[in-house]
Amino acid sequence: MSEQIGSLLIVPGDGIGPEAMAQVQRIIDWMGDTLGKTIDTEYDLVGGAAIDAHGVPIHDDTMVKAQAVDAVLLGAVGGPKWDDLDFSIKPERGLLRLRSELGLFANLRPAVCFEALVDSSSLKPEVVAGLDIMIVRELTGGIYFGEPRGIEDMPDGQRRGFNTQTYTTNEIRRVAKVAFDLARKRDGRVTSCEKANVMESGILWREEVTKLHGEGYDDIELSHMYADNAAMQLVRAPKQFDVMVTDNLFGDILSDAAAMLTGSLGMLPSASLGAPDPATGRAKAMYEPVHGSAPDITGQGIANPIATIMSFAMALRYTFDQGDIADRIEDAVKTVLAKKIRTGDIMCDGAKQVGTEEMGTAIIAELNAA
Repeated sequence: MSEQIGSLLIVPGDGIGPEAMAQVQRIIDWMGDTLGKTIDTEYDLVGGAAIDAHGVPIHDDTMVKAQAVDAVLLGAVGGPKWDDLDFSIKPERGLLRLRSELGLFANLRPAVCFEALVDSSSLKPEVVAGLDIMIVRELTGGIYFGEPRGIEDMPDGQRRGFNTQTYTTNEIRRVAKVAFDLARKRDGRVTSCEKANVMESGILWREEVTKLHGEGYDDIELSHMYADNAAMQLVRAPKQFDVMVTDNLFGDILSDAAAMLTGSLGMLPSASLGAPDPATGRAKAMYEPVHGSAPDITGQGIANPIATIMSFAMALRYTFDQGDIADRIEDAVKTVLAKKIRTGDIMCDGAKQVGTEEMGTAIIAELNAA
């Protein structure tokens, strides 16, 4: 007898999103057929695909669906086709609306260097071997959402663009709590990154993180680092970090820098989490790969689906309480990579190059063999 473990809205989006998502659907089907674990799934549009169909980057009806399910799994948004649209209706606005209206304030970006991919990193093997960092980025505040913002004409004929960097006590404390709680399940260390030397919002960030640390997290080792130094340290000695917590802007930059330490953006998943529901204990969540829509390879069947598959594994772990299946998927990926089965972005000497569907087939074969 099958067991339904939850509900999932899948929004493949643009570019390589649908190609990679097809491999996740194969794993969902495998779970139902082999393990008797089913997920109530529904598909909808976001990004450029939604603009083409509805004239907006995400339809109101899609937001209603996103609010009703346990989690959203997103592929990628954007591409040259929509570059000339007004900023207010660009594909990325659909992603930002999902994050904002679902209250997804904490973005989890693991940067793990698989043993089989050590040589794919641009850094020396001894620098990245065994790398396992978790970056926690505040996602719904800061300069991306602060007001006032805009572009205005000035009396002297120039134009001025402006954004506002702003944070409240609650916004800082809730994301810091996520970081401290994660550190308890890892190596027990948190590095908080800001620019307290030049920004008042950074001063507040440091003060509130420090205060929360003293209110029940004395078992966690807390250190502070200016964000520019953190960027330098990520490429100098990344294994010094365990959990990094930072604001929206700096988190955007630092997490992408950390991503490339692993060898390929095509390998990295992410999770965006909200506050737990008082009734169910489950938090609103959205999971997505880091790599973007990759329009240059769209439709060629060569995209790496691993980041999307690993994002689904994060959903199993953090939303559906199926950590054992998540472990099984992650182990299958590691085994495939160890056997030197690779998509083009992580190709190496002596490896067998495969396409998107073949990579999915190889991973499912390992799931069946486990």
